[in-house]
Amino acid sequence: MFSQTSEYALRVIAFLGARDGKPATTRQIAHATRVPEGYLAKVLQSLSRTGLVRSQRGLHGGSVLAKTPGEITIYDVVSAVDSIPRIRTCPLGVKAHAQRLCALHRRLDDALETVEKAFRSSTVADLLEEEASRPLCDVDAPLPDGVGHAKGRAGTKR
Repeated sequence: MFSQTSEYALRVIAFLGARDGKPATTRQIAHATRVPEGYLAKVLQSLSRTGLVRSQRGLHGGSVLAKTPGEITIYDVVSAVDSIPRIRTCPLGVKAHAQRLCALHRRLDDALETVEKAFRSSTVADLLEEEASRPLCDVDAPLPDGVGHAKGRAGTKR
């Protein structure tokens, strides 16, 4: 239902959100999120263009969230790289359905609307607060570049 790019973007945002504002290099992000480094540049570019991620060059540079995890919804992340499809007109072009979707397509669109509402009401902070199912299975794994662990908020017990 959702693209691989959406999945990658959500992994990246969750990882950066767990770092409490500490920058991460592309290499570190790729390692921790298991997103291919070459493709990660495209994902980071989309996230930057929509104001979710900020990147800085140079010593101690890298990518960070441009907003707090509580200000970023899952919908924001998915919308930055993709869109949640909605059914506005009959996909089959049936003229009788021009004013009102048929029962099948109306139900499909209702399901998509439910997903959209759930994504709009769930923040990255919500994801990071769930102790039982932290995003990214290896958030405590050592990162390349000698930075140590990706711990941040995701590795902290509350």
